[in-house]
Amino acid sequence: MKVYKVYFEQQLPTDIQTAWNFFSSPFNLSKITPPEMNFKITNGVQPMDKMYAGMIINYHVSPLLNIQLNWTTEITHVKENQYFIDEQRLGPYALWHHQHHFKTIENGVLMTDVLHYAVPYGVFGKLLNSWFIKNKIKAIFMHRKKAVTQIFGSYSNNSEPI
Repeated sequence: MKVYKVYFEQQLPTDIQTAWNFFSSPFNLSKITPPEMNFKITNGVQPMDKMYAGMIINYHVSPLLNIQLNWTTEITHVKENQYFIDEQRLGPYALWHHQHHFKTIENGVLMTDVLHYAVPYGVFGKLLNSWFIKNKIKAIFMHRKKAVTQIFGSYSNNSEPI
């Protein structure tokens, strides 16, 4: 199984608590996900629920051709104001391990994502990744970058996913 890595960072002109409160709420994910993906939480997680290790989040998402998929992730690790990790339990990937890190920097917060993922279906999955999936993931992060900039404002030296 081939494991791919995506690294992305964005500097936010805000304080660590504000950044943490926004990104650690599962309900804000819909605000930073491309609208055509039709992201919707389906398992009764409430907007006021605080993220914790062991939290299970079920949702529908349409990543391709408006085909709705069920996806379940578990928040496996949380260190408040520093990081949290979500891992796919059920969904389209053979592996999905997404680290979200937050660090106070001069004039704001550095938000870093480290995503490891694998595509099922062997050689066919590798072809799907090279033709489509890796570009779709990059587009999702670029949409998120724009959405986050609208929410928090801009800051120089923001990267593209690599």
